[in-house]
Amino acid sequence: MPDEKFSRMQRLPPYVFAVVNQLKMQMRRQNTDVIDLGMGNPDLPTPQHIVDKLVEASQKAVNHRYSASRGIPNLRKAICDWYMRRYDVYVDPENEAVVTMGAKEGLSHLALAMLQPSDVVFAPDPAYPIHPYASIIAGADVRRIPIGKGRDFIEDLTLATKQTWPQPKLLIINYPHNPTTECVELEFFQKIVDFAKEHKMYVIHDFAYADLVFDGYKPPSFLQADGAKDVGVEFFSLTKSYSMAGWRVGFCCGNRDMVHALTRIKSYLDYGIFQPIQIAAIVALNGDQQCLTDMAQVYKERRDVLIEGLGRIGWNVPSPKATMFVWAEIPDEFKHLGSVEFAKLLLKEGQVAVSPGLGFGHYGDDHVRFALIENPHRIKQAVKGIKKVLSGGTCG
Repeated sequence: MPDEKFSRMQRLPPYVFAVVNQLKMQMRRQNTDVIDLGMGNPDLPTPQHIVDKLVEASQKAVNHRYSASRGIPNLRKAICDWYMRRYDVYVDPENEAVVTMGAKEGLSHLALAMLQPSDVVFAPDPAYPIHPYASIIAGADVRRIPIGKGRDFIEDLTLATKQTWPQPKLLIINYPHNPTTECVELEFFQKIVDFAKEHKMYVIHDFAYADLVFDGYKPPSFLQADGAKDVGVEFFSLTKSYSMAGWRVGFCCGNRDMVHALTRIKSYLDYGIFQPIQIAAIVALNGDQQCLTDMAQVYKERRDVLIEGLGRIGWNVPSPKATMFVWAEIPDEFKHLGSVEFAKLLLKEGQVAVSPGLGFGHYGDDHVRFALIENPHRIKQAVKGIKKVLSGGTCG
């Protein structure tokens, strides 16, 4: 195996999602109509006023040159204005903000800048894969903290800290949470900040789903907690909020030392995002925000159709208050299969692709994740396929 030659690659487990993806592609090559609710790849178009600004800026030759790895000044100012306008949080554009190529790149390079092989990092389980694996790729050791129904994360964090030596250097969190869709209030972040100060650890918060929220829920920013900038940073990506997945633009704000470390390592690794994309991102942050409400409404409608449909066929799943996902516990009669085999069963017998929970960590293996990336008609069609599997009793 090629990975045996490269030590960092040996630290990465097999890509669980690949099993379902390969089966999905095989079925599609056989002209099977697969309804793909697996990967969280937004299907909604980027709002037109953002696209128009990209087109306009791309016509100017000056924007074709190298940009700035930490982001152009006007975008960093727009980011800081965004924080003040939305969360009443002051961010210094010179020392507390850096533009990233989406949250994933920034988080990975920050881990690389901060961590060394002797360091310990805490990450939730289940979690979006880059949250633990950015640290693993950087050479650190990761301890997984269970998250989900019936658990108290602060209690589990306290216990894990008592049982860990050396003491953890970094905690990575993500609310609203992918994949579990769990939401928190500002009080939770205050407890995290206080805990981090007490135990002298840093915090990274991934705020990717700040705007895909429903039923009146308003998620807090980590930086709103008193003292948050003393211990941590927050990443935000325009991917989900503005449906700009392929554009790869986001930012990191907060603790000056962490922002400086990320800025410095990026100065060695890249010349910044294509400048017209940064200019369009300014328009996204400063422009009409009605598009956020409109897109959230689309995802809410899809959520309601899926939750109601699953309920009608006997699969009762909690309705999430945020994200573009539904986190569904596998029905009891199929639980012995585990999430990978159950996902394969839904695909082969129901023509519906979902993400197996095991791909997000050991504690996710009794769940699957639905991504709300199809229209209501297709989601209703998916429910019919799932019903065929559940009523068929194909338990393996």
